Amino acid sequence: MEISAPKVQTSASQQGILLVNLGSPKSTSVKDVKTYLDEFLMDERVIDLRWLFRSLLVQGIILQIRPKKSAKAYQSVWTEDGSPLIVFSKQIQKKLQKVVDLPVSLGMRYSEPSIEEGIRQLVNQGINEIILFPLYPQYAMSTTETVTVKAEEVRKKKFPDIKIKYVKPFYHRDIYIEALANSIKKQLPDDFDMLQFSYHGVPERHIYKTDPTHTCNLENCRSDLNFHFNEYCYLNHCYETTRLVRERLNLPENKVIITFQSRLGKDPWLKPYTDITLEHLPKKRVKNLVVVCPAFVSDCLETLEEISEEGQEIFKKAGGETFTYIPCLNDNDEWIQVMKKLCEELY
Repeated sequence: MEISAPKVQTSASQQGILLVNLGSPKSTSVKDVKTYLDEFLMDERVIDLRWLFRSLLVQGIILQIRPKKSAKAYQSVWTEDGSPLIVFSKQIQKKLQKVVDLPVSLGMRYSEPSIEEGIRQLVNQGINEIILFPLYPQYAMSTTETVTVKAEEVRKKKFPDIKIKYVKPFYHRDIYIEALANSIKKQLPDDFDMLQFSYHGVPERHIYKTDPTHTCNLENCRSDLNFHFNEYCYLNHCYETTRLVRERLNLPENKVIITFQSRLGKDPWLKPYTDITLEHLPKKRVKNLVVVCPAFVSDCLETLEEISEEGQEIFKKAGGETFTYIPCLNDNDEWIQVMKKLCEELY
């Protein structure tokens, strides 16, 4: 899939920006969904087992069962223009291009357009230094890390003469927190019982693997931020994002809850689990719920189907009354300005 990049005339024309998001199947067909899941789940930073065991699990079990179910889920959120994540990512690219003087291209970690395609579009315009922006606020082995590893692999094999700078995780940056808080505030009902921050889950072992000190016990990650210790701790980043947004919105602690969604398999993942929490909240007199998903900047299957559709059904079936899903930042103008500023720091 080709993405046309604008011709930009600027004194800094040797620099360009590459936005990288997760990716999506080409279509909602079972075949395309299976191809996408194969690439995604065979990534050793997503399912971190030895290749043989990962292959047996993914290709021998998961891909025999999950593609048909996932295809149906994608069908419920697919738009006339395609996958919501791809559509929003293109809108972000287009809007960012209007406010920066550098060419902006788009790549996906899985499926198309690939990271290699995104880099090539910039190189073909004479770019020799790329500012790569992983579209993930918090650091995780299965998101930020796999993007940077893949980008470096592509650079070394195909574009050895270019240089890549990376936008660091911005989960705690004031400009991002303000944009996120403002987005939530505009859509927060006057009468609500709880604001639930649902983050994408990861296996607990991923937290230990990305801890350079090898002393993490998970509870440390939930405590006050010590950036040197928690620089690569996804769990801590989620708690820090939530705390900063809650304080910006001036909400009491008992009106906010953190949960983790999208777990896979039987290994322990970060808790509490979103689906189980949604089922239990009405029993705790939470009848009017608001949910936001700050691990994502673009709405996708995990937000639109898993939370807005399936999550709402779970909550209301358990006795909940009103369920409000607040969309991701998507192409919010304030968010585009945040992206611009984060990129400018690397000019």
